Parts: sequence; structure tokens; C-alpha cells
Amino acid sequence: MEDLTLGVLNLRSNNLTGSISDVFRSNCGLQTLDLNENQLEGKLSKSLAKCKKLEVLDIGNNYIKDTFPCYLKNIIMLRVLVLRSNEFYGPVGCPGRNATWPKLQIKDIASNNFTTLSGYVYYQDVVTVTAKGQPMELVKILTIFISLDFSCNNFEGPIFEEIGELKSLYIFNLFHNSFTGQIPQSLGKLTYLKSLDLSSNKLTGEIHVQLADGLIFLSVVNLSFNQLVRKIPQIKQFDTFSETLYDGNNGLCGFPMRGKCTHEELRSSPPTYEDTHSNFGNAIDWNFLSDELRFVFGFGIVVGPLMFWKRWRIYMLL
Repeated sequence: MEDLTLGVLNLRSNNLTGSISDVFRSNCGLQTLDLNENQLEGKLSKSLAKCKKLEVLDIGNNYIKDTFPCYLKNIIMLRVLVLRSNEFYGPVGCPGRNATWPKLQIKDIASNNFTTLSGYVYYQDVVTVTAKGQPMELVKILTIFISLDFSCNNFEGPIFEEIGELKSLYIFNLFHNSFTGQIPQSLGKLTYLKSLDLSSNKLTGEIHVQLADGLIFLSVVNLSFNQLVRKIPQIKQFDTFSETLYDGNNGLCGFPMRGKCTHEELRSSPPTYEDTHSNFGNAIDWNFLSDELRFVFGFGIVVGPLMFWKRWRIYMLL
């Protein structure tokens, strides 16, 4: 590690064992360190923080057992961070918004034991190398390709509404965690989103029409094995997905599910802006009209006899 000219160290896909030695010095000139697919264990070397020029750090598919490496947060050149398939644990993120790696484009932390996800993590441009369950090797980092993969961990709590701030998000994977609460409506702002996998969590509530209406480029979605309810929006791409992508949600109804929706389930989702204006003047809202008729009918039952009684009294006095 003393050679200042050593910029790339690629030991990928070997049978290396032991731990990553804590031997990196202040004159470290490494730009790429790739140790993926070995049998390394122990903790990540803290002396890596001395490699200020490091742009790519890939230690995926090993047996590293450590916490999220906040001690590397001063490596401002870091663009790729792959921790996939190790034994990392604890919370993800470091104190302060945008406190780590301002140039980070690839962040793959899937298949670990992380438990807590801080909101400010979403403010970073991050991308993973896995889509649709298949690994992808990126020959060139594309700044327009942004993806977030926190799948197969132990994350709990709601999905942050701030996810809608990542306007260029392309792939969003949170499957096999314990996320709760509703699917954020802010996801509907991610107009470039191509693949969405929220399967095998504990999400509740309905699939909002605003969500389906905003994801105009979505081609892959998996919402199976949650606790979602009510009618599936039948607009745009959501009208083309298969039933298997909604399996394990006993409360869902409507196409492509076999179960039909009840009257209340049909009324659960508000119409989109386009539907509201395209049908204006051409259709009658019979649900609304029936409510009005019930009100008038009830009003007549209560007030009518009183008016009749008053008139009868006046007639008798005459």
C-alpha cells in the first residue's frame, strides 16, 4: 500500500480468507478496491479512511461483521459503495443530513442485518447493482441511473415520505423487510421509476390512485405479501400487472384479483384529475345523488309532520 501509483486493486472472486488488514497509510493512492466474492470476515478496516482518493469500494459477498462505516464519511470522492451480502448490522446512515459521500452514485447494502433507516439517507443519490433480482455489472457509472436497494434486511417503521425527493430514482427495492404503514403517496412523484418492489413487508392501507397515476414509466411492480386492502387502481400501467404481483394481500379486490369489490371498497379511492374532468357533464354521481336524496327524505320525515301540526293548530284556532 506504499506505492502511490497503485490506483486499482481488484481481487474479486478468489478464495481469500481472514480479515482485511488495517495497513492503509496516509499516502494511500487507491481509487478502486474490489474484494467482492471472497471469504473475508471480521470488521472493515478503519484505516481505509486514509484513502482519500477512493472512488470504488466493493466488499460484497463476504462475511464482514460490522456496523455502517461512518468512519469513511470523509472520503468525499467515493462514488460506489457495495456492502451486499455480509453481516453488517445496526442503523444505516450517519448524523446530519447529506453528511456522507456527496458524490455517491452506487449504494448497495442489501442482504445484511441492518435494522434502522434514517430519513436523511434518502437525500443522497444512490444506486444498486441489482434489479429484478438479478445482479447487474455496471461498466460505466451513469449519473442518470439512480436506484435504491435496501432489500433483505430488518428495517422497520414507515417508508419515509421524503423518498419523493429522489426525482431520478429508477429502481426502488425494499422487499423482505418489516416496513409498516401505508405506501407513501409521494412515490407518485417518481415519474422515472421503472421497477418497484415492496413485497414481503407489513404495509397496510390502499394503493392510492395518485400513486398509480404518477408512475407513468413503471414496467415492473411487486406488492405481494403485505396487508393492503381495497380496490386496485385500474389506470395506466396498474391495469396490466398480473395477479401474482398482488398475492398475499387478502384485502385487495378488483382486476386482476378474482374477488369483486363491495360498494364501500369501490368508493375508497378518489378519481384522478383526468377522470374527473373527462367525465364532467357526461355522467351522474349516483352515490352522491343517493346521499342527497336520503338527506331530503330524512328532512321531510322530521320537518314535514311539524309543519303539518303547526298548520293544523292554526286551522283549529280559526
